[in-house]
This record gives sequence, C-alpha cells and structure tokens, in this order.
Amino acid sequence: MAKARTVGVAVDFSPTSKLALRRAVDNLINKGDQIILITVQPPQAHHTRKELFEDTGSPLVPLEELRELNFTKQYGIARDPEVIGILDTASKTKGAKAVAKVYWGDPREKLCNAVEDLHLDSLVVGSRGLGPIKRVLLGSVSKHVMTNASCPVTVVKGKQSSNSRH
Repeated sequence: MAKARTVGVAVDFSPTSKLALRRAVDNLINKGDQIILITVQPPQAHHTRKELFEDTGSPLVPLEELRELNFTKQYGIARDPEVIGILDTASKTKGAKAVAKVYWGDPREKLCNAVEDLHLDSLVVGSRGLGPIKRVLLGSVSKHVMTNASCPVTVVKGKQSSNSRH
C-alpha cells in the first residue's frame, strides 16, 4: 500500500484556483491522502484570527468547520459552496482528509513557507495567464512558487482572456 501523501492546493476562490482544486482531487488525490486548502489573505486584512496567527498561519481547520459561517467571518475568507462540494467529494469518494490553513502576507512567500510548514509532498496552484507585461509588473505567484518551493509544484492554467494576450 502506498504511503498517504499531503497535497496542498492554493485557493483564492477565483475560477482558476477552483479549477486547480478540482484537478488536484481528480488527478492527484488517492485514498488516505490529506488535501490542505491553503489560502493567503492580504497583509492589510483585519480579521479576528489574524492577530493570533499572523506569524504562523491558522491551525489546520477541518472540513466540518469550513462550512460554518463563523469560520468565514473569523478568517475573512469566502464561504464558497463549490469549494466545499469539491472537498466533500474528495472526502467521500477518495477517503481523503480535507483541511484548510489560512496565512496572511505575500502569497509567493507564504506558499513557499507552507510547503515546509505543512511538509507537503506536492503543491497545486492556479495560473491567471497574465501576459508578459502584466507578469513583469504584477509578478507571477505560480512562477515564483514553482521556482522556489522544495516540493513538486503543479500549475493549472486558466483560460486566457483576449485582453491578456496583448
């Protein structure tokens, strides 16, 4: 029997990050694996739990608590039925344990830190498909993580809009 793995998925609740979560569940998660939904809030966000966990990130939050409105208010993350549904599917059909962790700060830095902190075997991130100019100006989280993370990183490309090609 294969060793259970810990797979992180970076989610900002955008369509591309939801696609990355779905692809991770469909293609990477096996029976007994743990899937960790990783979200990074902006450093200027003010939520009740930030003061407690700003340096280390939140404790691992079980799937059952993700459904609660209180959780979304305390951590300032979206209450997204689609994401909960994907995690429910992973839990029920694949026997995976689904949890979440919230960080505050620069997503590039925090996702690379999460790899070490959570002992991830793999990390899945979405790519917004920025054009070359926007990528230089805004920076690419997925490229930074792919270059600097100490585990394998899977980048799931979103649909490129017609504006981002210019």
